Amino acid sequence: MKPDGWQPQDSTIQTNNIKTCLKALGKRLANSSETASLDAQVLIAHMTGHSRSWVLAHTDEILDATTLADLERAVTCLVNGEPLPYLLGHWEFYRLDFIVTPDVLIPRPETELLVEKALQYLRGDSRPKRVLDVGTGSGCIAISLAANMPGPVIYASDLSQSALLAARQNAYRIGVGESIHFFQGDVLSSIVGSFDLICANLPYIPTAKLAALPVALHEPNLALDGGANGLTVIQRLITDAPRLLAPKGLLLLEIESNQGSEVLELAKESFPRALLKLERDLIGLDRLVSILNQVSA
Repeated sequence: MKPDGWQPQDSTIQTNNIKTCLKALGKRLANSSETASLDAQVLIAHMTGHSRSWVLAHTDEILDATTLADLERAVTCLVNGEPLPYLLGHWEFYRLDFIVTPDVLIPRPETELLVEKALQYLRGDSRPKRVLDVGTGSGCIAISLAANMPGPVIYASDLSQSALLAARQNAYRIGVGESIHFFQGDVLSSIVGSFDLICANLPYIPTAKLAALPVALHEPNLALDGGANGLTVIQRLITDAPRLLAPKGLLLLEIESNQGSEVLELAKESFPRALLKLERDLIGLDRLVSILNQVSA
């Protein structure tokens, strides 16, 4: 005889109504995600081929056995640590939908701050501008700029050929493939010319710290490992950037939240006359270093 209040343990998804399925998925994901309810909505939307808003408006809809089986496989992967964007194969960034693969870093909301500041600068005057996105990964920065600000000549580089392939696919998928010049490069070593705007979201996690983070198990190490102090690649870029940044040009660097003072000191050495600024993200953490080149032509 079962005691009062007894319920079977949900080891599989056994309900086929969207409302009850959302509840079951949220419960399964609660220990592995801080956004379990949202993840459940996104997952069902993906599996049914509908939008998340459709899912929320059709909670009485019945899911067939095939969809339930697909959901079961997907939630098992998520519970085992696979990132949701890789499972879906795409992710939203700056209101655009990007293909993401394990060859590229998953676009993060905090990087949208860099895009916002870059667009503010580009809209500041009407003169023609040249833009360089270093370490483009999925292409989310360069593509977001091209999609929201037609006109600038945009170049995007990455050391990884696999990342460049994904970035090109995203550019043509979003409709700006002809607006961006993609090429392979190691930071600034193979780049010549003058650029009005240089953007970079480079590896900035210290090696020792990275080893203990779950992100290291799934996302590309090349895009995460910033060396012993987290600043190895950033320092290379700042040291070499003066030869490429045009007079009145802007350099934007995403950083880890505790690196602001160190990166500003590096910037002062390479750009002693520049206007330096540390920008905070939406939750109040230092996230972006802005270097406005004050050197006259």
